[in-house]
Amino acid sequence: MNSWIIGCLLFASQAVIAQTTAIDPSNCRDGEKVEYCGQHKKLQQMIQQNPAFAQSLLDDEVQRFKDQNSGVSVPKGTVYKIPVVFHVLHNGGIENISDEQIFNQIEIFNRDYRLQNADAANVQSDFQGMPADVEIEFVLATIAPNGQCFKGITRTLSSMSYIGADGNAQVDAIVAGNDVYQGQWSGSKYLNIFVCGEIGGAAGYTMKPFAAGFGGETMYNGIWILHDYVGSIGTSSTGTSRALTHEVGHWFNLDHTWGGNNNPGNASSCSTDDAVTDTPNCIGVTSCLLTANTCNSINSYWTYDVRDNVENYMDYSYCSKMFTPGQVTRMRNACTGNTGGRNKLWTTANLTATGANAPLVLCKAEFTSNKTSVCVGDSIEFADDSYNVVTGWSWTFQGGVPATSTAQNPVVTYSTPGLYTVTLTATDGSNSDSETKTSYVRVLPASASLPFLEGFETYTSLAALDNWEVYNPNNNNAWTIESTTSHSGTKCAKVVNFGQTGSNIDELIASPVDLSGVVGSVTLSFRYAYRKKTTADNEWLKVFITNDCGGTWLQRKTLGGSSLSSLTSTSSWKPTTAADWTTVHMINVFSDQWVDNFRYKFRFEGNGGNNFYLDDINIYQGGPSDNLVSAGLAEAGLIQDLSLFPNPTENELNIQFTALNAEKATIQLRDVAGKVIRTEEINAASGANLAMMSVIELASGSYFMTLTLGDIQQTMQFVVK
Repeated sequence: MNSWIIGCLLFASQAVIAQTTAIDPSNCRDGEKVEYCGQHKKLQQMIQQNPAFAQSLLDDEVQRFKDQNSGVSVPKGTVYKIPVVFHVLHNGGIENISDEQIFNQIEIFNRDYRLQNADAANVQSDFQGMPADVEIEFVLATIAPNGQCFKGITRTLSSMSYIGADGNAQVDAIVAGNDVYQGQWSGSKYLNIFVCGEIGGAAGYTMKPFAAGFGGETMYNGIWILHDYVGSIGTSSTGTSRALTHEVGHWFNLDHTWGGNNNPGNASSCSTDDAVTDTPNCIGVTSCLLTANTCNSINSYWTYDVRDNVENYMDYSYCSKMFTPGQVTRMRNACTGNTGGRNKLWTTANLTATGANAPLVLCKAEFTSNKTSVCVGDSIEFADDSYNVVTGWSWTFQGGVPATSTAQNPVVTYSTPGLYTVTLTATDGSNSDSETKTSYVRVLPASASLPFLEGFETYTSLAALDNWEVYNPNNNNAWTIESTTSHSGTKCAKVVNFGQTGSNIDELIASPVDLSGVVGSVTLSFRYAYRKKTTADNEWLKVFITNDCGGTWLQRKTLGGSSLSSLTSTSSWKPTTAADWTTVHMINVFSDQWVDNFRYKFRFEGNGGNNFYLDDINIYQGGPSDNLVSAGLAEAGLIQDLSLFPNPTENELNIQFTALNAEKATIQLRDVAGKVIRTEEINAASGANLAMMSVIELASGSYFMTLTLGDIQQTMQFVVK
C-alpha cells in the first residue's frame, strides 16, 4: 500500500538526509530550498494508480458538505479521549528523542485541543471570542496489542529512520523491530505517531479519515513527524512545537485554511475552500503576516470582508493558536463518524483495552545508563526508567561503589575489570517489580601497549570476557571468530552477512590501547575481505575512534558500495588467497587521540549482501607499513641505540643508530603540526651509522625526526635553539 500525504509543514531539520528528493521551488518558503508539503504530488499518484480511491475522495467531499451544512454537530460537553502511541524510529542518533520530549508533546496536545493555551486570548480583533475548545484529549496508551504493559512509546533501531520516501516501509520496520510488540497496532485502537529522522522532505504528514478498504483503520493511517517537530524541548523548540497540533487536525478531517492542497500563497486558492464557513477564504501564509487579507471572505457567516485567520492551527504561520467553532464541528463529526474508525478509539471498551482510562500504577521496573562499557576507575550514571508511577528505588551494583543505593538516578564507580550485574527494585507504595540485567556493566582490561597487533589467533569466540565487545542490536548474526580462513595465521573475525534480510548494524569494539607515549605519528592498519552478492549492493564499513574510553566516538574511515568492493559472489563467500584481502592504513589518528585509554571500533552495515572478514589489526608509531609491526620485530633489533645530538641544536643534527642489516634508511623531519619539512635517504650499513643533517634554516622550536629502516620506524624529538 502506498501512503499519500494530506498535510505537512516546513521541513527544517538539521538531520542528515539519506536520500535525494526533487524540490518544487514554488512550494518553498522564500530563501529556503525545501518544500512545505508534497500532498498534491502524492495524492495525484494515488489517484492515477487507483481509480476506486479517486471515487472515494468524491464520496468524502459529498459527506463533508453534508456534515458542514446539516446543522448537526456532536453535543458539546462530551470529552473524547484518544489513546496515543509514539513509535520512535531511530538510527542511534538525536532522532531517538527522550521520553520527556514525548510527555511534553502530550501536554501541548491537551493544551491546544482543550483551549488551555493562554495565547488564544490574544488573537486578532476579527476573531476575538472565536477560539474554540475541541473537547478532545490525548492519553498515552499503557497496554500494547498483546496485553503487555508499556509506557505508550516504542523504539525501533533502523536505518529506515532516514529513508522516508515510502512511509509505509518505515511503518513495516517498526512492526518488525520495535521493542514492545512486533505486530500491527491498529489505527482503530491507537493514534499511531511515527517519529523519524527524515520523512520524504516534509516536517509532518498524515492521512484523513478514509474507508477501511483504503487502509483507514490500519496502522498506516497514522501521523509521520520529524523528531525536531515533537514537543518544545529536547531536539525541538517552541517554534516547531505545534506541528503535531496541525497534523492531528488533518487526521480529524480538516483541510488547510485555504483548501485541500499544499500550495500556500497561490492566488487561485481564493476559488477553493476548506469546507468550514467561519474560516475566511485565503491563499495561506508562510510566516506570521497578521495583516494578510488575500480573498473576499463575505459568505453566509461573514457579512464583511475580514482579514485572513493567520493564527489558525491549519495555516503555515508560526503564530498559530486557535481552531474555529466550524473546525471543531468537523473534527468532532470525524471523531464520531464511521469513516476511518475514529469512533472506535474513545469507546470505554477501547480505552480499557489500551490502558488509557486506568489509574497509573507501577507495572514494570526498568532502567538505563549513559554507558555500559567503562575503563577502570570510570563512573556510570544510572537512570530509573520504570513505568508508569514510581515512588521508591532499591539498587544493587555488583562490583560497584556504592554497592547499593536508594536514589532514583545514582552514579556508580567501577575499579576492577570484569562483567557485573545490576538490579533495580521499584515500588509505587503498593506494587513492586524488579529488573536484573546480568553482565550489564563491562569494565575494560588495562590498556594494551604499542605496537599493538590483533590477529584473533588466541580466541575461540568473541565472548564478552575477551578483549572485544560485540554489539548486535538486530539480534541476528553477529561478529564471530572464523577459523577456516585468514590473511595471517589461521583465524580472523567475521560477520556472517550472507542470507540475512533487511538492514543490519554490527559493531566490533576494542578495549583500550595506550597512545600517551606516541611521538611523531601513529598508524592504525587492518585488512578486510568482502564481496557483494549483487552489483546493486550498497553496504558499509565504518571505523570510529574515541579518546574518552567510548564516551564520544568520531567516525574516521568510511568504505561503502563499490569502494568497499566491486566484486560479487552469489553464494556464501570466503577469501581463499592473499589477493582477496585489502589493507587499509589510517593515518588520521591525530595527537588529540594520544591518550592512555584510546579505543576504536568497526561497524559493518549490511543490507543483504555477502560475508565480511577482518584480520591483522595493527597500531604502531610512525607511517604506514604494509608488513605487520609488532613488539617482536622491534625487539629483534633492526634499529638499536638511536640517539640525536646535540639536542638542543643550532646548526647541525647528528642521527646515530645501529642497524641489524645493510639497507636503505629514510630520515624525515616534521614540525609539531606534522608537516614534513625534509626527507632524506641514506644507505645504512650493518652496524653503527651516523648521519648529519643541517638544520640552520629551521626556526627555533620543537621538531620530530623519524628514522625508517625496512618496516620499522622510530621517532625522537629535538629542539632548535
